[in-house]
Amino acid sequence: MTDTIFALSSGAPPAGIAILRISGPLAGTTLASLGGPLPQPRRASLRLLTDPDDGSPLDRALLLWLPGPNTATGEDLAELHCHGGRAIVRAVENVLGRIAGLRPAQAGEFTRRAFDNGRLDLNAVEGLADLLSAETEHQRRAALAMAEGHFSRRVDRWRDELLTLSAMVEAALDFSDEDDVPADDIEARIGHGISALASDVGAALAAPSAERLRDGVRVVLAGPPNAGKSTLLNALVGRDAAIVSDVAGTTRDRIEAPAAWGGTPFLLTDTAGLREEAGDAIEAIGIDRARAAVDAADILLWLGDPATPPRADAILVAAQCDRLPDDGRHDIRLSAVTGEGMDRLRAMLLERAAQLLPGEGDYALHMRQRTHGETIARHLASALSTTDMLIVAEELRGARGAIDRLTGRAGTEDMLDRLFGGFCIGK
Repeated sequence: MTDTIFALSSGAPPAGIAILRISGPLAGTTLASLGGPLPQPRRASLRLLTDPDDGSPLDRALLLWLPGPNTATGEDLAELHCHGGRAIVRAVENVLGRIAGLRPAQAGEFTRRAFDNGRLDLNAVEGLADLLSAETEHQRRAALAMAEGHFSRRVDRWRDELLTLSAMVEAALDFSDEDDVPADDIEARIGHGISALASDVGAALAAPSAERLRDGVRVVLAGPPNAGKSTLLNALVGRDAAIVSDVAGTTRDRIEAPAAWGGTPFLLTDTAGLREEAGDAIEAIGIDRARAAVDAADILLWLGDPATPPRADAILVAAQCDRLPDDGRHDIRLSAVTGEGMDRLRAMLLERAAQLLPGEGDYALHMRQRTHGETIARHLASALSTTDMLIVAEELRGARGAIDRLTGRAGTEDMLDRLFGGFCIGK
């Protein structure tokens, strides 16, 4: 029999309310032993909690009885909404820990049970994990879309369509000589179906990167020594993240600093000054790393010669407009010292970032999701490239296997343990 688990599922006490969850086959009897006859399902009931051993009062709390399987975990579930003092929580947990058949939950075990019982698929679980760690409005919106199953429902449609197409292929292979199978056009309909599905998979893979959303849009400041990169970085993040000096080559390595404006996360990177001849071996390494950062940047702020930016999409910045005349060759003129142009630069960064991050109600894909999605796309492309129905059947089978790995119906236990182990105890 499955263990019955319990844990504090709200914030650490002291707090206004502390919510303790109990999930498993003994949830109902445990609730009754503490608060009397079970309340009506899914309706809160105010009860006096008592210690079942000696009848001593613990707290007056709201109780919820949620019989499975239509619960968050897919099991019988009970909730105790107690006062949030440390002593109360400790007393209730001590009582629960003494009841035979109950044990404290492990990290992520409530969510793992929801996954095991089919209440969540792996994509929704990843969305929930992102939602719990969200710090910006963009992160919250995208994580909520994933946790609410927007992507999962799309994948379910892919699976249904693949099953239909696979059945059609089998019909074409095995029963094409039967009167009830339209042999003259079934292969054409299979091809149209695979093509439409491949287009939808490709559209889904165009979703933004969840890693970019989690870590921040990578903005790299690059240019020659003493161009004002470090001063600009400090002004953007509002603190002295980089050392500022008149000595050329002060910045020897990449300096990263997070920032967020308008609910959008950014990761700003100051780099070593780019020049042909490095002063020493250490500066040469810094220059190589600066060039690598330029190549990997989502947005590049170029503070060098506007005629020779390292990338065509760079924002050309005149960073010392309080000292240098306007030559009309830059996208923006600003001064980190006086503040002139800084608001406009932030607006430009937000505009660029909006094209890289999910919009309202959209989700972002993790590398795991993108990898399995690309596998599905490859199988569909291979199926479209042949007229041999045996090969088409095998490619569709491979696509179905990739969907099972995408949703978590097929996967390795160590990956699942690592994912759920990142949750807090009460989740």
